[in-house]
Amino acid sequence: MTHVSDAKPDLVILGTGFSAFSLIKEIHVDDYDVIVVSPRNHFLFTPLLPSTTVGTIEFRSIIEPVRTSRPGIRYYQAFCTGIDPDRQILACENALDTQKFTLGYDTLVIAVGSVNNIYGIPGVFEHALFLKELADARAIRQRIIENFERASTPNISTEDRKRLLHFVVVGGGPTGVELAAEMHDFFGKDVPKWFPHLADDVQITLLEASSRLLSTFDAALQAYTAKLFRRQRIEVRTEAVVKRVDPTEVILEDGSRVSYGLLVWSTGVGPSPFVQSLPFPKTQNSRILVDALLRVKGFTNIYALGDCATKEDINLPATSQVAQQEGTYLARALNRIAEGKRVRPFHYRHFGMLAYVGSNRALADLAAVKGRGFSAWLFWRSTYLTKLVSWKNKILVVFDWLKTLLFGRDISRF
Repeated sequence: MTHVSDAKPDLVILGTGFSAFSLIKEIHVDDYDVIVVSPRNHFLFTPLLPSTTVGTIEFRSIIEPVRTSRPGIRYYQAFCTGIDPDRQILACENALDTQKFTLGYDTLVIAVGSVNNIYGIPGVFEHALFLKELADARAIRQRIIENFERASTPNISTEDRKRLLHFVVVGGGPTGVELAAEMHDFFGKDVPKWFPHLADDVQITLLEASSRLLSTFDAALQAYTAKLFRRQRIEVRTEAVVKRVDPTEVILEDGSRVSYGLLVWSTGVGPSPFVQSLPFPKTQNSRILVDALLRVKGFTNIYALGDCATKEDINLPATSQVAQQEGTYLARALNRIAEGKRVRPFHYRHFGMLAYVGSNRALADLAAVKGRGFSAWLFWRSTYLTKLVSWKNKILVVFDWLKTLLFGRDISRF
């Protein structure tokens, strides 16, 4: 078993998402020996992930390596496979070679996020792509270009060509809407230049199980999005419940079939098998229950943050905004504990929601303003630019936007 040091308490953080990374950036490394355990060795700025699927932004522009993010921390690229809270020991497994090891902790932070939720629908894992990690975005980008190249093959049948160029997104939340919007921009601006013979065959369909898109947004903004998508020739099918996914078709509950060349599944998140296995109190949907100080119920030295946890008295949404605030709060709380000071409870502040809807237009659902259109798009871009974690990322994203504006999106397949 490994203890980092006997001089300072060992603070072990599981995860490298918004909550964990916000904690890492703010924690006082003079007061704690900080060790991070995660199979992903970088932080990913997920709000801009849809932009990478078509090359509006390049992949490495929205990631920050954990090792270079903060001097004075240690990092292990590994999975935590089990927690023994009585002995304060973690069982871990290296993500690259499955070598097993154990770690001791004085304070533990569980910030392992969530996984894609497929609701038990057959065929989703086998045939659909997801959009949660950078590897997912790269797979989508590769498939898009591959489908255009395959559709360009001489003598291909009209039926196969139209199927290959039918891009289906399941899920009408912010991620699904933004992905459809980014694909529309690519298909509308770049495809006509490089694949002019295919431009008329391209189709985007968005399938949503409920009666409306962006259900958490203001009703007027929902209506604006639906109207804009119709104008952009993005087909929106609400109350379209998926029953099964086949290799080339989505079968809906009403019996209708939707053929596709690319299917992206974006219907929300659920608990990971690791979180489900933990011996802690949980909600009905397997999120870890925490108190007002974000401590796991029944423990004073184990905390849980982000998508994998929620408070007893209020169901916190599984969003990056919540996770970021929780990570920053806990870092400052632990800093105060190290100084012997009192800690105040965590209170979430909702600052509103943003979403890109294509054609240089966005939505801004704020407490005081319900903005839409071009001005909201400028606000959307400036807000996310300021929230990127490093100057390197900010500069790279600005250059990516400028490069896309001047030269278009790259269509290389490699």
